[in-house]
Amino acid sequence: MTKDGGKQDKKAQQYGVTPQSADFNDWYNEVVKKADLADNSPVAGAMVVRPYGTALWENIQRWLDDRFKATGHESLIFPTLIPMGFITKEADHVEGFAPELFTVSKIGTEELAEPYVMRPTSETIIGHMWAGWLNSYRDLPFLHYQWGSVFRAELRTKAFLRTSEFFWHEGHTAHADEAEARAEVRQQLDLYHEFCRDVLALPVVRGEKTASERFAGAVATYSIEGMMRDGKALQSGTSHYLGQNFSRAFDVKFQTREQKEEYAHTTSWAISSRIIGAIIMTHGDDFGLIMPPRIAPIQVVVIPVGRKDNFDQMVEEGEKLAAELRAGGLRVKVDKRDGVTNGFKYNDWELKGVPVRIELGPRDLEAGVVVVKNRHSEEKETLSRAEAVSGMAARLDAVHDWLLTRATDFMLSHTVTADDYGTFRQAIEDGNWVRAHHCGQPECEKAIKEDTKATARNVPLDDAEFFAEKESGPCVRCGQPGAYDKRVIFGRQY
Repeated sequence: MTKDGGKQDKKAQQYGVTPQSADFNDWYNEVVKKADLADNSPVAGAMVVRPYGTALWENIQRWLDDRFKATGHESLIFPTLIPMGFITKEADHVEGFAPELFTVSKIGTEELAEPYVMRPTSETIIGHMWAGWLNSYRDLPFLHYQWGSVFRAELRTKAFLRTSEFFWHEGHTAHADEAEARAEVRQQLDLYHEFCRDVLALPVVRGEKTASERFAGAVATYSIEGMMRDGKALQSGTSHYLGQNFSRAFDVKFQTREQKEEYAHTTSWAISSRIIGAIIMTHGDDFGLIMPPRIAPIQVVVIPVGRKDNFDQMVEEGEKLAAELRAGGLRVKVDKRDGVTNGFKYNDWELKGVPVRIELGPRDLEAGVVVVKNRHSEEKETLSRAEAVSGMAARLDAVHDWLLTRATDFMLSHTVTADDYGTFRQAIEDGNWVRAHHCGQPECEKAIKEDTKATARNVPLDDAEFFAEKESGPCVRCGQPGAYDKRVIFGRQY
């Protein structure tokens, strides 16, 4: 073992977090709990999101909500309970969701004539209401969304990634024609891509899902896919063109300009609280979280360093420094805990992933300097107080850029191009994504999944940031002609 390696191992032991390389699953579960993001609840498969995790989710909501409204979308609120009959009206929809439904068959002691389901998603009840609201082409488009939680039975649960109840927004829009609806689908997909790249520092691949991976009832499903640091894929957001499937099922129709009756073209789209899982697993290291600065609940933590006789004074000075930083629009926390060692505080905030730490002691105060440390760096810098304050926004931007570059390099270095099935299988087994030609047949896709546990993540779009080049070839498994003019991304998923 190298000298540096021993130092890192010793530091990791202080945190009490299993190293990623030893057991990524244990590392994730420990970080979620020890960083105070979430805890188990007495309801099987559900989680309690703690204040730190809630603050992160609120920041995510705030950014997205502002963008939805800026593009003309209006929020509304629908009930959690949906009549069972609504779910069964769209055949593919009920087939896709039947195994995951929570049903309510009794209210008090009275059996319901028709059970309710706790919403797994809201296309059905929204379609029902739209049918009563829509009369003419002049009413369109409907640009709606809501924030809330949904319920889907999960056999294997994991905080933020797969829970029986999870949190999201769900967008639902109705349009007079297919072109406008498809433009809406792409607009939201691109918004999600921008959010992940520019706010969360997550590199994601935009693309269309194969037929086997489409949302139940959709004509076309598009996704953004991210690579976690164990090489697995996480579907981080979806946008669906639903065609007229739900409109026909719920009689959502209107009078056209030509006085003809037509069914609306509808869409739906969502990002859920699993995006928090993506942040953890893309940016974390052996010592805990690394929060992307632009979404972090706390961007800078100030730690007053003093003895018993001057600690209160240092806290007061720390608050003054925090006020200067807050005046620049930053989210700042002063750690005022007494009776706790400085080393414990440093470790605690590194575990929570706060992007920048400032240490302020009596000698620093006299010299007019502070000690600054970025979360991802081992090095500390001594800067003048004025320099630390004036340069903090640029420092946080640099942390964002470092995270995005690190994650992008990891994704690209763990993506293998395969033209034969042996290379494909080995690359998946080694924890990579694979780019390969595919026939598009569900039976072939199913056989690949059964053999390797890998699924088709998406077919990258022509203007996607990664893997956009066109290329045709025979299916990597069966040798039949490829169904796409692009290579399909395969990988094991969460």
